[in-house]
Parts: sequence; structure tokens; C-alpha cells
Amino acid sequence: MRIGFFDSGIGGITVLHQALKFLPNEDYIFYADTLHVPYGEKPKEEVRQYIFNAVDFIAKQEVNALVVACNTATSIAIEDLRKTYDFPIIGIEPAVKPAVQQREGKRKKVLVLATNLTLKEERFYNLVKSLDHYDIVDSLPLPGLVEFAENFIFDGERVLPYLRNVLLSVDLKQYGTIVLGCTHFPYFEKILKEILPKNVDIISGNIGTAKNLRRILETKNQINKGSGDILFFQSGYKVEDNEIISKYKELMDLLDQV
Repeated sequence: MRIGFFDSGIGGITVLHQALKFLPNEDYIFYADTLHVPYGEKPKEEVRQYIFNAVDFIAKQEVNALVVACNTATSIAIEDLRKTYDFPIIGIEPAVKPAVQQREGKRKKVLVLATNLTLKEERFYNLVKSLDHYDIVDSLPLPGLVEFAENFIFDGERVLPYLRNVLLSVDLKQYGTIVLGCTHFPYFEKILKEILPKNVDIISGNIGTAKNLRRILETKNQINKGSGDILFFQSGYKVEDNEIISKYKELMDLLDQV
């Protein structure tokens, strides 16, 4: 049995990277829906269909758990996925709770960066409403970062002008914590730090999601069942191309440098 990881594209690698730290002795499937990435700018019902098509395929690979390593997919479909499949399904959501907890009583605010669809969803609205008692949480869509990541563009020369332009409308000095609410965004943490004021915290839901996965597997006595082997899939087929597999592994190396 393997643990499945699913994302619209390569963003989920950032969550898998954390899971490998907490659960190195498991075997994994990573599924990227590369034919339909990005999800964050598409109609909701269209994305829901892509999600269920992908999870139907993953379920046939006999996984013992699935991590929906995509904030947009979690916000749209996580509850219905859990009703449909009989294995544990772990979602990811913007790390608003820890961000608010460390900012409450302080002057600095919280800025959540995510895709348009994540920020528009009722799930995100309800999350913020339940936690933001002092009106300190703002949000901003950064869809361009998904496109950069999917095209393997991670250099500051091309990414920095985009970030500077989008962030012109934001008074960054107001914020003490930036929440990376899309799993593609951790690739750009180092570049973001070049723009943000000093002492701004950057957090994501990746570590919490990996810890939650470990807790669930421990509860079911299903840990240490593998060797860290990873099979890669893209939109319904297994990746056999060594060049593509090497690119995925290069992304892991890139995250070690962030």
C-alpha cells in the first residue's frame, strides 16, 4: 500500500517534501493533474470534475491514505471526497489559525497569499470568520506564481518584477505574518523574503498537513510500511520518462535550499 498525494500540478511536491521528513519509511504516489493545471482560475464545477477524476484513478492504485495537497481542491471538494472514499483523506488549508494566534494582541496583521478560487470559496471565508476576531487578516491572489512554478521558472530575475508589481497595492509594513495559501508558493519563499520587510514570518500549512498524516497513520498502525519509494503519475498515466522524474526530484532539492 502507498500514500497518495494529489495536486493540480507540482505544488503538491512541497507537501510531499515535508511528509518524507516525518514519514521516510513509507511508499508514495504523487499525482499531478498537469493537463488541467492551474485549478485556481477555472470554474468551480469544472475543477470539481477534474478532482474526482483524479481521485478515482488514485483510488485504483490501492492507497491507504490520500493527501489532497492543493488548497483549491481542498476548499472545493474535501468533504465530498471523504463521503465517497473509504480511506483517510487529508486536506490542506491556508495556515490562518497559527498565523492569527501569533499575531493576536500585536500590531502587525496577517496577509494570506493564495489563488483566486481558494480565496473566493466559502470554506476560506468561514475559516477566517471563525478566527479573525480582531480584523487582522487580509488576502491577496497571486496566480502568476502558479504559472511560474509550472513552467519551472524560479529565478528572481523573472519572478521579482511580477511580485513587486502585484504587491504595489499592499502596504507590507502592516504585516507580521505572510501565509502561503497555495502549495506552489513555498518554491518562492526565498524570493519573497527579498521584498518583504525584515522580521516578517512566512508560514504554510505543509508541516501541519504532514504531521496530521503521520498522526492518522499511527492511529491506524500503518507506519513504517515502505522505503521512501515514489511513483509519479500525470493526469491518468504513470510517468515513465526519466527526464520528468528527474525534474520532480530536482524540485525536492530546490526545496532543501529554500
